[in-house]
Amino acid sequence: MLETTRQICARWPREERPRIVAMTANAMQGDREMCLEAGMDDYLSKPIRVEELISALMQCQPLANAKENLP
Repeated sequence: MLETTRQICARWPREERPRIVAMTANAMQGDREMCLEAGMDDYLSKPIRVEELISALMQCQPLANAKENLP
């Protein structure tokens, strides 16, 4: 998950890449920081709280040229 995030961030400019949100059962101290340092935009740990999920999703923006950005 961390390496995939790094690859996505390296491949696309920030304004063109998808928003990356970690959703994980790993809620150990430092996990959130590792995910954010890898380039993820947000981090949600399970059990998911609906309000946090809604907040994370509300920050997503449609990609202007989504089909052009596909590999």
